Amino acid sequence: MVEEVEREFPDMRRLISGQWLVLLLLPASVSAQTSAEALARLQAVGREGAGNEAAAHAWKAIVRQGPAVLPLILQAMNDADAIAANWLRTAGDAIVERTLAAGKPLPAEALEQFIRQRQHSGAARRLAYEWLCRIDAKAPDRLLPGMLQDPSPELRRDAVAAALRQARGRLDQGHKEAARAAYRRALAGACDKDQVDLIVKALEQLGDKVDVAAHFGFVRQWLIVAPFDNHNDAGFNSAYPPEKGVDPKAVYKGKDGKEIRWVAVTTDDPYGVVNLNKELGKQKGVVAYAYAAIESPKEQPIQVRAGSMNGIKIFLNGQELYHRDEYHHGMEVDQHIASATLKAGRNELLVKVCQNEQTEDWAQEWKFQVRLCDAVGAAVPFTQRLVQTNNLPKRGKEAKP
Repeated sequence: MVEEVEREFPDMRRLISGQWLVLLLLPASVSAQTSAEALARLQAVGREGAGNEAAAHAWKAIVRQGPAVLPLILQAMNDADAIAANWLRTAGDAIVERTLAAGKPLPAEALEQFIRQRQHSGAARRLAYEWLCRIDAKAPDRLLPGMLQDPSPELRRDAVAAALRQARGRLDQGHKEAARAAYRRALAGACDKDQVDLIVKALEQLGDKVDVAAHFGFVRQWLIVAPFDNHNDAGFNSAYPPEKGVDPKAVYKGKDGKEIRWVAVTTDDPYGVVNLNKELGKQKGVVAYAYAAIESPKEQPIQVRAGSMNGIKIFLNGQELYHRDEYHHGMEVDQHIASATLKAGRNELLVKVCQNEQTEDWAQEWKFQVRLCDAVGAAVPFTQRLVQTNNLPKRGKEAKP
């Protein structure tokens, strides 16, 4: 049976795992199934094997219908969860492999139409783009220039990469002004750190300064109060007074009964990093709170994305959005992501950053970064409101990403 499947679908071992191959070998009588019925069975497949046998039968029925069903597979991916999407993707890939091996055409016009319709899921549009590029070498030149603001992160990244190649070509030809303009166009769409770093370096070599923190939407102005107690990691789940409502002029009783107050801090790090050891002095077994007042020009859905190698909780307007009670596993941009909605006008952002009591050299850092962006990773419009405390600000200006 394995040999029969491989003869029918020569690239199947590359497309699916051994577990899925077993499902494919199940006996089936599927001649009466319609496309809609078969796709519905794939969409209904669940975790831990639920619906797998029916899905395996449907999978074979779909693949045998050939390239005409590819647009329907892509449509079905719009409403599919990750498991169902994998079944649909492998069915589509199998059809494409079989069709191309037979020297037959794919429905190029339908694929391109699907790609251009941004309401479809990013994963489905990206898959359609990959299929189209296999039969049309000019598709990237035709499509990517219009995708610098695309809602699909994958297609947007490809568009930025194409813009970078164009900018580099202008620079190699000695056209510095044209190159600068091309790099600026690429920057307008770039959301990934590696691409932004390349663009910023190139622009700086051309004498053009970039405000990286503003580009990404990092929050730069904070009020910080610490230390509260985190002995034996108990502070992470202890709701200290700032979690019940922030009073910027309050005096709290902190760790060991010490009186603590909010202090103003503005980071000038291009990626919004606030080094708490630097701002507060090196401490262990403690909790710090960071508070920011955010002005939004409108109600808007956002993602709050944070980086920290310490235990972290994120609150927006008094509601907890996210928590992660882990320590010293590294810090990266966007390693913690929470979805939320900014109200029009004033919003209150509170971040709790815990430091544990490990003594190893690699466990001493205590820092965080936070940015506000959309689902693709592009900064959303907001302004930070200055907040008065009982202590003078350490430094900084109003930040306007």
